[in-house]
Amino acid sequence: MNKKPPVTEPASKRGRKVKPETVVKTTREPSATSLKRRMRLMEGKRTLILDAALEIFSRYGVHGSSLDQVASLADVSKTNLLYYFSSKDDLYLNVLRQLLEVWLSPLVHFTADKEPVQAIGAYIKAKLEMSRDHPAESRLFCMEVMQGAPLIQGELQHPLRDTVQAKVAVIQHWIDNGQLAPINPHHLIFTLWATTQHYADFRTQVEAVTGKTLDDPVFFEEVLASLRSMILDGILPRTA
Repeated sequence: MNKKPPVTEPASKRGRKVKPETVVKTTREPSATSLKRRMRLMEGKRTLILDAALEIFSRYGVHGSSLDQVASLADVSKTNLLYYFSSKDDLYLNVLRQLLEVWLSPLVHFTADKEPVQAIGAYIKAKLEMSRDHPAESRLFCMEVMQGAPLIQGELQHPLRDTVQAKVAVIQHWIDNGQLAPINPHHLIFTLWATTQHYADFRTQVEAVTGKTLDDPVFFEEVLASLRSMILDGILPRTA
C-alpha cells in the first residue's frame, strides 16, 4: 500500500507565525431612553447638592462652610460633588445665581398695562410668600450683599440692575399717567424689598417679639393686610 508523501509548506511560509484573527469590538450607542434617564439622575443629584449647599451656606456663611459639610448633608462623596462643581466658590456662585433668579421672578410680572395698585399688591403677597417658603435663600442673599457681594457683582450690575431699571420705567409710567403719587420709583422698590424680606432675614427676631412667623396663616394674612395698607395708601394719588 503506497503512503502519500507528507505535504511540505512552501519555503516562503516556513517560520512565519500565523496571526490570530482580530476581533473587532463594536461600541453600542446608548439609547435615547437611557440618555434621558442618565440626564435626569444627574440633574437630580445636582439639585440635591445645591439644596444642601443652600442650607449650609445660609447657616454658616461661605467662609464658615466646607464642601465636606455640603457633601455630608447631600449624602454624596466629596469626589462626586466635585464632579458637578469644581470648587466651593463655584458651588456658592451657582447657589446665588439660582436664588437671584427666583428672587427676581415676581418683579418680572410688573408691566405697564396692569393696574398699579393691583400689581403692587400682588407683588407684596408674592414677596411675603417667598419670605415664608424660602427664608434660607433670602438670608443667604442678604448675607452676601452685606459682605459687599464679591462673587455676584456681575449679576447685581446686570440682571438685577437691568430688571430694576425696567420696572422703574413702569412705575414712572404709572406716575406720569396720574395713577400713582409722585414718588421715587427706586425708593418704592427698596421699601417693598425691605418690608417683605424682613420676615425672612429677621425671622428669629419677629418670632421672639410676636411669638409668630409667616408659617402661621393668620399672622401671614395680618402682615399682608398691614403692608398693603401702609404702602398702597402712601402711593395713591393725592386728593385735594
